[in-house]
Amino acid sequence: MTQAKAISLISGGLDSMLATKVVMDQGVHVEGINFFTGFCIEGHTHAIRSRGQKKPKRNNALWTAEQLGIKLHIVDVIDEYKDVLLNPKHGYGANLNPCQDCKTFMIRKALEWIEDNGFDFIITGEVVGQRPMSQRKDLMPVIARESGAGERLLRPLSAKNLPQTLAEREGWIKRDEMLGFNGRNRKPQMALAAQYGFKDYATPAGGCCFLTDEKYSKKVVDMWQHRSSRDYEFDDIMLLKVGRHIRPRPHFKMIIGREDGENKYMEGYRKQFISLYTTSHRGPLVLLDGKDISDEDIQLAGRIVARFGQGRDADSVTVQAQWPDGEAKDFTVSPMPAEEIIQDWYV
Repeated sequence: MTQAKAISLISGGLDSMLATKVVMDQGVHVEGINFFTGFCIEGHTHAIRSRGQKKPKRNNALWTAEQLGIKLHIVDVIDEYKDVLLNPKHGYGANLNPCQDCKTFMIRKALEWIEDNGFDFIITGEVVGQRPMSQRKDLMPVIARESGAGERLLRPLSAKNLPQTLAEREGWIKRDEMLGFNGRNRKPQMALAAQYGFKDYATPAGGCCFLTDEKYSKKVVDMWQHRSSRDYEFDDIMLLKVGRHIRPRPHFKMIIGREDGENKYMEGYRKQFISLYTTSHRGPLVLLDGKDISDEDIQLAGRIVARFGQGRDADSVTVQAQWPDGEAKDFTVSPMPAEEIIQDWYV
C-alpha cells in the first residue's frame, strides 16, 4: 500500500505542532507549509529592542519543523494576501484581523499545493471553540467548503467532535487515535506536549499575527486614512512595528526611534524618507513619512525631535535634516515643551 502523504499548516504554535505529530504517529508522511503574509515576523521586535531580549530569536515555524523532523515549505503570499486584508468577506475580529477569511485563504493555498505535489490531504491545528472568529464549530464546515478543501481537510486535535473525513474513510488514519479537544482551555494541549517531550514552544496569544494587536491595527488604519489608497508594501508593515508614531500634521507623520536598536534599524530607510537627528545632543533618529513636507513642517518636526533627546531642557538644539538624495541641512530649534505635544498626535 502506498504511504499516504499530508501537508500540515505550521504556524509555529503548539496546536499545529501537536496536530502534525498525532498524524505522523500513524505512519503518514507529513511535510509542513507556512504562508508568509508579512504580518507574522517573529523574533524581529525583540531582536532590535532591549525589551524581550531573553526571548529566543527564532522563526517558530522553522523551529517547530526542526522539532518534528519534517521538511517545511515557506511560501510568500504577501501580494495575494492583500485582498484578504483589504476585502474580508467575513469581516474583522476585535482589531484588524480577518481570521475566518485568513484561514480559508491558507487552506485554499494548501489545497493548491497538495494538488500540484501529489499529496493526499491537509492538516491544521484547529480546535473546536478555541477562537471565536475562526474556530467555532458552526464555522469549521464553512471554512472547509469555501476553501474548496472539503473532506480533504483533517483537524486531528478535534477530529472526534467533527464529521468523518477522507483520510479516515480511506484508512490513512484511525479515528480512535485522533483527539476530541474542545474549548479555550489549553491544559489538554500542554499535557500532550509534555507526553511528547515538547518544551520551549511558543506561548499562544493571537498567534504571531500583528493584526490581532490593537495598537498595531490602529497604525494600519491611520496609514490608510492618510494615503490616497489602502495599498501597502512590506516596508510599511515593518515600519509600523518600530518607534513612536506621531502625526503633528495630516500630511506627514514622524517615526521616532525609542532606543539604539530601533535607531540602527531605521538607518536602513534613510534613502526612502527625510530623516532628522540632533547633532548637538544625543537623541533619536526620526523618519518623516508623508508628501509635500515643507520647511515649516521640518522646523516643527525638529522641535519635537529635540524634545525626545537629551537636549530637551536646553535653550536650543541643533538638528540635521537629511533628504533621500543625500542633501543635508542643519538648523537650530528650541525643544517643544511637553505640554505642547498634543496627545492626539500619537498614532
